[in-house]
Amino acid sequence: MTLPEVVEKTEKYLLPTYGRLPLAFVRGEGCRLWDTEGKGYLDCLGGIAVCSLGHGHPKLAAAIAEQAKTLIHTSNLYHIPPQAELAEKLYHLSGGYKSFYCNSGAEANEGALKLARKWAKTNIGKERYQIITALDSFHGRTLTTITATGQPKYQKGFEPLPPGFVYVPYNDLAAAEKAVNAQTAAIMMEPIQGESGVHPATPEYLDGLRKLCDERDLVLIFDEVQTGMGRTGKLFAHEHYGVKPDLMTLAKALAGGVPMGALLANERVWDGFKPGDHASTFGGNYLACAAALAVLRIYEEDGVVENAAAVGKHLRAALESLCAECGTVSEVRGLGLMLAVEFNRSVAKEVQEHCLANGLIVNAIGENILRLAPPLILTVAEADEAAAILRQALAATADAA
Repeated sequence: MTLPEVVEKTEKYLLPTYGRLPLAFVRGEGCRLWDTEGKGYLDCLGGIAVCSLGHGHPKLAAAIAEQAKTLIHTSNLYHIPPQAELAEKLYHLSGGYKSFYCNSGAEANEGALKLARKWAKTNIGKERYQIITALDSFHGRTLTTITATGQPKYQKGFEPLPPGFVYVPYNDLAAAEKAVNAQTAAIMMEPIQGESGVHPATPEYLDGLRKLCDERDLVLIFDEVQTGMGRTGKLFAHEHYGVKPDLMTLAKALAGGVPMGALLANERVWDGFKPGDHASTFGGNYLACAAALAVLRIYEEDGVVENAAAVGKHLRAALESLCAECGTVSEVRGLGLMLAVEFNRSVAKEVQEHCLANGLIVNAIGENILRLAPPLILTVAEADEAAAILRQALAATADAA
């Protein structure tokens, strides 16, 4: 189909839930995408931190194809061999967390909220139900997870919202301490806030939250949907801080683009769920688990997480040089290949347009922040290419001002 044909069918047959750019991709290889017109792009967004192995990775594609030929789905009424194998793998990689599988980050976070409340009510007190989350956080698009999300723009029009959520400023430990009361069950945080503009937590903040949860018998939940699976140069972002949560959620890059989410629970809380308490029809099916196992195997064989750390450091340095060269850039922040460029004026969408015109995919977050979350297989040469195109876009934006 041509782009106009795709747009026509999209507008005619799909619910209007997305504000889409006038682009449609038809092929991908590595860190490259090609659109309906045959134009190539360097992908520095990776499906919003999903395609950690890029596009069309031969080992991942082979694993998915082989499993699809064998068995795609039965049911969690029965044992599922690749699900058990994946759970064992993640148990050891995470340092002792049991798993529950679902289809998305929102579902994983929903499961975490349910488990935290169930465990707290059962083990601490029936009055425990409140969840503390951060302002400007993002935890998903279900009714409960938009309520957990500390951004009113995602909640507007969907009231009444589920009760029991309290919001505090991010990186403000005193505010979190003040918010805890006799009804508090858990604290849920992102180690790096992604959708608000890639804002990392301070070490003191996460360490303080862990101590607070230990002192007050609270469940500490880390939403690692975007930060997990090597994105920050560690398999899990909390490894940078040396702070371990009770519950951790994963999705996005977990199965390399195949829809999959996971809730991981440590020994303290994993007995909070009993048979029948939670379920997912498609969660942990053969195909998704085979894909996730292949992703982890490729990570180990090819040093993917180590590459994310090294190339992320190189790309960040290249982006930071723009601060000195261009008066428009005020800050570069992030870890590994989860990076943001903040501008001192509202040019993010204009810069994004210039980048797309020159074959670079990036993501404008709001008016003045540009997000980069490329595949973790990005090379140094590709990082330099991205920085060069961004430099050109900034120059064009400055000339137009």
